[in-house]
Amino acid sequence: MLEYETHDRLYENPLAGPADVADFVLEGDAAVTFPHGRLRLESERRDGPQFVYWCPQSFPDGIAVSWEFWPVAARGLSTFFFAAEGRDGEDLLDPELADRAGAHEAYTAGDIDALHASYYRRHADDGADGGLRTVTLRKSRGEHLVARGADPIPDAPVADPPYEITVVKDASHVALSVDDLPVLSWTDDERTGPALRGGKIGFRQTAPLIGEYANLTVDRIETAG
Repeated sequence: MLEYETHDRLYENPLAGPADVADFVLEGDAAVTFPHGRLRLESERRDGPQFVYWCPQSFPDGIAVSWEFWPVAARGLSTFFFAAEGRDGEDLLDPELADRAGAHEAYTAGDIDALHASYYRRHADDGADGGLRTVTLRKSRGEHLVARGADPIPDAPVADPPYEITVVKDASHVALSVDDLPVLSWTDDERTGPALRGGKIGFRQTAPLIGEYANLTVDRIETAG
């Protein structure tokens, strides 16, 4: 697993109320509420498409991002986007880029690049009836599946949250852990294009999942070796 040292904190947000996300950008239809003093995201329609909720700040390469996660409803998908920017280096929220409103293809076949880790995946055809559930890491444009690991988070009805998710991104190296348990690690060999660097981060969900989030932090890091 990737070893690193934490240096200065670049960003900290408790996600505890509307003022904390006043500058966040929502793409797609979702309800943003704070029923327990933490951010709750859910689709406004049970059969609605996915949505993405972007932090407005851009971050450099060489970071560790952590947040607390509560799965409230069992079905659906929770994904973390990072190193996200325009394919020609534009800011992800540059108005010159094509409009995005949550449709899957806009994030995997459009004019942006990103890494996206799906750390809570609960679909009828994924791990049903006691099968193995997995965490996946994909690289877009192209939605290349580049890494997979076993999912340690229980289903929402029996979960004991919060679960601390940590994503480390440094040059070609990516790692994800849950409550300090290593889940996946990947080194980009650039067969799918140049390694992605800095950019924006965001939370993506699909219906009918209801997810809650708190204590988002971004630290500058230095990896060993």
